[in-house]
Amino acid sequence: MDKIQSDCPYPGCFFCVMKEANPSKRRASVLKFFRELPSQDDDGQVLPISGLWNTAMAHPNDPEFINLGIFECMSALIWKGLKNRRWLSHDQNIYIPYYAAHIIGSYTMNMEEFAERAVRAGVIPPLVELLRGRLTWVEQRVAVRALGHLATYPSTFPAVADHGEVLELAIQLASSSLEIVYSHFYQFVDRRIGYHCDLLTRGMGGVEMESRKAEEWASQLQCWSLQLINCFAFKSEFLHDICKADFLVKLPGMWGGLVNENSPAGVGLLRTICQSKLGRGHVANIPGVVEALCNIARSSDDWQYMAVDCLLWLVQDSNTCHKVIDRVASTLIDLADISMLGDYKKLGDTIVTVLQECMQQYANSRNSICTHTKEQIDELLSSKQSLKLEKNMPKEDLHIKQAAALVVKLEGNSLFSSGNIAGAAAKYSEALALCPMKSKKERVVLYSNRAQCYLLLQQPLAAISDATRALCLHSPLNRHAKSLWRRAQAYDMLGLAKESLLDAILFINECSQSNDPDLSLKQNKVPDYAERLVKKQMRAAWLFREAALKHGGIHCEGEASDAFGQEADDSEWETASESDAENDATGEADDETEWKNDGHQENLYEKS
Repeated sequence: MDKIQSDCPYPGCFFCVMKEANPSKRRASVLKFFRELPSQDDDGQVLPISGLWNTAMAHPNDPEFINLGIFECMSALIWKGLKNRRWLSHDQNIYIPYYAAHIIGSYTMNMEEFAERAVRAGVIPPLVELLRGRLTWVEQRVAVRALGHLATYPSTFPAVADHGEVLELAIQLASSSLEIVYSHFYQFVDRRIGYHCDLLTRGMGGVEMESRKAEEWASQLQCWSLQLINCFAFKSEFLHDICKADFLVKLPGMWGGLVNENSPAGVGLLRTICQSKLGRGHVANIPGVVEALCNIARSSDDWQYMAVDCLLWLVQDSNTCHKVIDRVASTLIDLADISMLGDYKKLGDTIVTVLQECMQQYANSRNSICTHTKEQIDELLSSKQSLKLEKNMPKEDLHIKQAAALVVKLEGNSLFSSGNIAGAAAKYSEALALCPMKSKKERVVLYSNRAQCYLLLQQPLAAISDATRALCLHSPLNRHAKSLWRRAQAYDMLGLAKESLLDAILFINECSQSNDPDLSLKQNKVPDYAERLVKKQMRAAWLFREAALKHGGIHCEGEASDAFGQEADDSEWETASESDAENDATGEADDETEWKNDGHQENLYEKS
């Protein structure tokens, strides 16, 4: 390429080309640059490629470079890196395949027209080679990202699907990505490849920053693999390959983690699978998947509505309803007081309708519903009927019911304070039976109080059910602080670290915004008992935990903090003093609304 500016020491400098004032000359020079770059072996080629990477990230919808052959250039550079290892190891060329694949992904993520141009330019074969792992996991990450974008569009999906190994490779990568990143990068600090470290931190951080970014990238590698699989899941001909038992059972546990909360990950793929009759049949038949969906549906996860969709579709399908109804009914009943969630405007009404139709469907069917499930559904239908009747009830009668419920609740508070936990739980049940259905605030308190009793009685499933009902009744949804804390402890009892972690974090968030003097954070300090639970669950829900256990990074529970990368005392929050925590854990009862604080909560946490 001709030299544009006489004072530039590098003939054909791309940055000088971009400074050309004449548009036609500039386009001609860029076109020539893209055509000639793959055949050149000059030093410093990574500089213009990194510049193009920045441009693609900043202006992914700009057609200028698309029209001038950037896809053909990037495809050729990836092939060159795969076939010419001597060139790849020279200078800084090792970075080029990564940048090239990233550029392809950036320019194809929004525009179907650009994706079509990319396919015609032949980008898919070299991307598939990267996906196979011909280089490293770093290149796999950007390759699966680019292929995921290409598979999103109807016009370019067939070109991706024509490479039959893409789906199988994506499934393998989704299943093993965390272990790959842990064993190939995270585990041994002194063996980390230099250019990986540079790409992760852009040269701006040390070992700690590298480790944090590695966790983020590992999560992206898994989530982008799931997104690629999701494109195939919309096509029934691929569902048999996707719905293998050993893969489906892992999906509920695949989540973006705290570093990648914007991805629906495994539950998003399950939702797509459950949209088809064939997919629902597979999900209903695999032990553990439906139960995991129930946990997600009850949780404060951002993708709660996706799990609810799955459960409703399974119950509405006559081929799967009898297989799942006894497993999902209690979860759906707990959620029946939610008004808006996701695309649902009246989710509670939808749940009632679906369960009612289910009861009618199996009234005279060979596939019967168990007695306990029938009783639960009948109780739900009766409560909804009571709500309708209350609309025509005189206000005086409603006030009498409220007053009676309050008296019984106070009796429950008294029993709780005296240590009669079972008696208190019974009184709260009696108060719930008396309390008008429309008195939502009062019912939130009663459910939450009874959940605390169940915690102390070591009945975590009952505590989760009541805490969930309180959170569904509360406005805004899933934001009642004390119910979040109680459910976090119940999840902890069952070993459900992710669900416990999400509730504990939301509890702290609610405390930070609360005007309640019993809940608000003192001097912006997180209560010690809450911080301990969050730290415990962050270790237990750590993305690399299973990989670390497998590869010897965690030898026993007591050494989990070493693998996680922080000792227990190294908190991001300022910790409340022990005296503050003790004051926050008193068990007094409040006659007006609710106990001033969660009685025995520290002792309970220690037990659990």
